[in-house]
Amino acid sequence: MYIPKYFQVTNINEIIEFIERNSFATIVTTKKGKPIASHLPLGLHKHGEEYYLTGHMAYGNPQWRTFETCDDVLVLFQGPHGYISSSWYEHENVPTWNYQAVHVYGQASILGEEELKQDLSELLEKYEKQRENPVLWDKLSPQLLESQLKGIVGFKIKVQEVQAAYKLSQNRNEEDYHNIVEKLQEEENLDSHQLAGAMKKIKNKGN
Repeated sequence: MYIPKYFQVTNINEIIEFIERNSFATIVTTKKGKPIASHLPLGLHKHGEEYYLTGHMAYGNPQWRTFETCDDVLVLFQGPHGYISSSWYEHENVPTWNYQAVHVYGQASILGEEELKQDLSELLEKYEKQRENPVLWDKLSPQLLESQLKGIVGFKIKVQEVQAAYKLSQNRNEEDYHNIVEKLQEEENLDSHQLAGAMKKIKNKGN
């Protein structure tokens, strides 16, 4: 990913927080030289000094079969993004697009049955525990779980390289930056509001 120095993020804790907050990812591999992709929720785990992404996909999805033949798997995580009008600047300029993105490269392998069960249990715990009637692993019938497990394939990706870009107008002056945040907050879509929040967060970190 092309990342100008203004927008490069290298703090691993910040990147981990971003991945966990934006865990619905795009996984890209190649099949006979043609790129293919799947969109899936992933978990991030640390074992010793190594990081792994885990997830599952439908058995009928041909992409999992490419894991054995691809040296590298590319995983894309995207945060809020939005159009930035140059009418919000104090001087003449051109419009742009602000965004947050993390690219992860790694090697993928298939999970064993017990590893998959553990990963699914943790996935349910993450997204269900705060709900009024949580659907947790030990609350589901063995019959249902057995039938569902037959239809999916679990995998893990050993993280080998991470690239992170937060293009959030860091190259603009204070007046422009403040005005961009205000204008984004006036927009009528959630992405713009979240983008404004991300801009305020990095500004507060810098102060």
